[in-house]
Amino acid sequence: MIETARLLLRPWRDADRAPFAAMGADAQVMAHFPALLSRAESDAGVDRQMALQTELGHCFWALERRDTAEFIGFCGLIPVRFACPVEGEIEIGWRLAREHWGQGLAREAAQASLDWGFASGITRIVSFTVPGNRRSWGLMERLGLRRRADLDFDHPRIAAGSPLRRHIVYEALR
Repeated sequence: MIETARLLLRPWRDADRAPFAAMGADAQVMAHFPALLSRAESDAGVDRQMALQTELGHCFWALERRDTAEFIGFCGLIPVRFACPVEGEIEIGWRLAREHWGQGLAREAAQASLDWGFASGITRIVSFTVPGNRRSWGLMERLGLRRRADLDFDHPRIAAGSPLRRHIVYEALR
């Protein structure tokens, strides 16, 4: 578990499933993804994170507010396991429930995740998103990640012709 001033980054619990499913059904939260998530897809995502935590000791951890003990989203580190220029690298990612946007919580969680990753011996951490997701790549820049246009790619899990297929890449080096 990682603690920051306002957050806990922790392993997932079954109690996180319902609020995570609500995030996956929120059109604004999912605006830069191909579709909203069904409850089954959302639960499968939680299962994948739990399995990664067991396998690797890290995942996209559940985010909990320390003041309210409320689940608010996720942030953390996972391996990139699909064919692309950063396959095999460690990705930092985040997603917060809409009511928690604009409070610096994603940045706080992401900085803690980067710090944990580098302290754990990871030497390169990447992040990627669609060009239209200004909030996400803006956070990447505020965290000090460097744009790597030479690594941009068309996401193989997104249909050809989709405006969400192209992804831009950022990296942080220890």
